[in-house]
Amino acid sequence: MSERIGISPQIVSIRHHLHQHPELGFKEFETTEFLRRQLRRHGIQVLDTSLPTGLIAQIDGKSSGPRIGLRADIDALPIQEETGLEFASVNNGVMHACGHDFHAAALLAAAFWLAEHRDLIHGSVVLVFQPSEESAMGARKVVESGALGHLDAMIGLHNSPSLSPGQIAVGSETMMAGCVKFDVTLRAQGAHGAHPDHGTGPIEALASMVLALQTVVSHDVQAFHPAVLSVTSVRGGNVWNVIPAEAGFLGTARYFRKEDGELMEERFRRIVQSTARAFRIDADIAWQELTGPVGSDPRLASIVEQDVKDYAELVPITASMGGDDFGNYRGIAPMVFASVGSDGRSGHASLHNSHFVGSDATLRPEAEFYVNEALSVANALEQGLPDDTDDGSGR
Repeated sequence: MSERIGISPQIVSIRHHLHQHPELGFKEFETTEFLRRQLRRHGIQVLDTSLPTGLIAQIDGKSSGPRIGLRADIDALPIQEETGLEFASVNNGVMHACGHDFHAAALLAAAFWLAEHRDLIHGSVVLVFQPSEESAMGARKVVESGALGHLDAMIGLHNSPSLSPGQIAVGSETMMAGCVKFDVTLRAQGAHGAHPDHGTGPIEALASMVLALQTVVSHDVQAFHPAVLSVTSVRGGNVWNVIPAEAGFLGTARYFRKEDGELMEERFRRIVQSTARAFRIDADIAWQELTGPVGSDPRLASIVEQDVKDYAELVPITASMGGDDFGNYRGIAPMVFASVGSDGRSGHASLHNSHFVGSDATLRPEAEFYVNEALSVANALEQGLPDDTDDGSGR
């Protein structure tokens, strides 16, 4: 498909409004109501769900056919904005520093266009305005709610400030990493700092574990397999002359291949538990899989790649060790995921930066991606795809 979407001043104003009124994950109450009003004004059906925030809407076409999901995340980050924009955040300490205001406004633009061109839709388009992507729990909540029903494909995107507006990266390669959060608590026998022999303090064990864990990627994961294990916070004690009875650390692991994630968990647990035994203390390990790797079903990716060239500049994928909970839609339906340029200038502010802005020019290619790929994927599914099913991870 090569439908072109005009971005009206209304859509730009909507993006500015969303940027100015950001809300944190699972607290997007005003954002949800604002989106609901916009959809209903354009005669778009908003489905009843059990979701406290976020919403799902549906546009039915002229005939029965595939149900295609389009997802936009709507939450902001706990960051104090420093952009100096006229429409900068009015909510102290909260900012759309990841561009989810773009995503939501672009999906609205796509929804308005699709509602006016229902004759082009064979089947239904399901609009998913998803809460709390930043917590990596929002997609999981949407799936668990059962509100999606059956989907034949799920399409998502994220803006990329390293690309210019009008550039889109999509393909069969893995784009974003699987993401794990780990938290280790060490329990020991505290003691006076002058008499360490009277206890089994956890500080030395913690230091040994943190150093040993750096060997997991360098020694155990294959050299050409992308993986990261980072300890990001340590805790333990608050008095200068007391050896604490408890300490701990937390951090993240990232991987592109499922087998590497499993290997990292096995080695992580072995190092922590064996070190704890050596120091005669106990260790509690919380290893939380937040999201799997994000990529596109190869069959759909091939179709989308060719289609994108009709309305945008297709550029190579630059894989990221960052995560996106879009990966939690894997298993629900074949997935397509893209990076859409939002800046591209030298010295641009990155995502999750207090100076991140992004260009309003991003709205058009994002909206066009939503519209064109909803139509193209639906047409491809109607015609039938090869049977070699993929899990949507790109691997």
